[in-house]
Amino acid sequence: MAFKAPKKCPCGNGLYRKCCGRFHPLFAGENAAVPKNVEQLMRSRYSAFALGMVDYLLDTWHPSTRPSELDFSDSPQWMQLDIYNAEQSGDEGRVHFCAYFQFDGEVGEHEELSEFVREDGRWYYLKPIESLA
Repeated sequence: MAFKAPKKCPCGNGLYRKCCGRFHPLFAGENAAVPKNVEQLMRSRYSAFALGMVDYLLDTWHPSTRPSELDFSDSPQWMQLDIYNAEQSGDEGRVHFCAYFQFDGEVGEHEELSEFVREDGRWYYLKPIESLA
């Protein structure tokens, strides 16, 4: 089945093709760009969750903390992303965000302070520092 790209980016920051789509190999192919900062990576990972892009999520997860697989069989519908703060210093970064979702007719939220690391010029999600919700 071919990938059907949305017009609006799931992360809420504009058109998908100009926003997170440019980072997703499933959309951009071998010309996919690499996120230049932790906010771009966070947004592209949220959009990958919303679009079910397991390979992208695993590829952008640091090998030291990455799970062997992700199961999206019981995944919620992701509705909105709010980024409260994104900061980076050298090769370390943090993002404080809240992701809203719907599951079994109920709306929920996942708030987290996440840690990111840059290796060989590429940012990776490392781990949650603190789950806030």
